Amino acid sequence: MKSPASVTPAAGAASMLLPVCLLLVSMVSIQGGAALAKSLFPLVGASGITALRLGLGTLILFVIFKPWRMRLHRGNLLPLLLYGLALGTMNFLFYQSIRTVPLGIAVALEFTGPLALAIAGSRRAVDFLWVVLAVLGLWFLLPLGHSLGSVDLRGALLALGAGGCWAIYILAGQRAGSQNGPATVAAGSLVGALIYCPIGLIQTGSALFAPALLPLALALAVLSSALPYSLEIVALTRMPARTFGTLMSLEPALAALSGMLFLHEHLSLVQWLALSAIIIASAGATLTSKRA
Repeated sequence: MKSPASVTPAAGAASMLLPVCLLLVSMVSIQGGAALAKSLFPLVGASGITALRLGLGTLILFVIFKPWRMRLHRGNLLPLLLYGLALGTMNFLFYQSIRTVPLGIAVALEFTGPLALAIAGSRRAVDFLWVVLAVLGLWFLLPLGHSLGSVDLRGALLALGAGGCWAIYILAGQRAGSQNGPATVAAGSLVGALIYCPIGLIQTGSALFAPALLPLALALAVLSSALPYSLEIVALTRMPARTFGTLMSLEPALAALSGMLFLHEHLSLVQWLALSAIIIASAGATLTSKRA
C-alpha cells in the first residue's frame, strides 16, 4: 500500500488539472468574444454591447444553472451583490476602453487587477522581481512620460478601472461561489444586467432589437459570458484566489493574438515586450506561489 506522502502530490496535481483546463477554455472563449464585440461597435456601441452580453448571457445562464433554487440569506447576499456589481462594471469599463485601445493592450492593463491580487501579501524576495517586471510592462504600455500614439489615455484608465473590478470579481466570486455553487454566476450576471442593460438601452435605443443582430448577439453572449463565466465560477471554487489570478497570465497574449487575427490590430515591438513582461511576471508569481 502506498503511503499518504506518495499519493498526495499526484492527487493534488490531478485535482488542479480540471480547473486549469477550464480556465484555458474560458480565456480562449472570452478573447474571441471580445474581438467579436469590438467588431459590432459600429452597430450598437460599447454600451449596447454591454447590454447584449449581460442580458442574453443572463438568460442563458438562468436556463443552465436555475439560480432560483439558491437559498439566499444575509450572510451570502453581500458577496453575491458585490460579485454581480463587479462583473457588470468590469464589462462596461472594458468595452468602453477597447473603443480606443487595442484589444491586447486593454487586456494587459485590465490584468493589473488580478496580478496585483496575486502579488499582494508576498513576503519572499523573489516576488520583488515580478513586481518590477509588471511595473516595467505597465510603464511601456501606458502613455505616460513617453509617446505611444496608438494608446489613448482615457481608454487606458478605463482598462485599469476594469482591472480593479476584476480583482473584486475574483475575491467576491470565490466567496459567493463557495456558498452558493455554480448558480452564483447566473445570479451575479442578473445583478450586472439589471444595472447596465437599462444604460445600454437608453444610449442605443431600438437598434438593440434588430433581427439581423440577434445571431451575433447570441454568439457574443455565449463566448463572452455564458461559457467563460460558467467555467470560471467552477474553477474559482477549486483553487485559491491568488492561484486563479496568476494562472490568467496568458490573457494579454491571447487578447493580442485575437486582436491581430480578427481585428487587424498590430502591436509594436516595444508593446509586445511590455506584454511579455506582464506575462512573465504573472507566470513567475504562479510558479513561486506553489512553493510558498
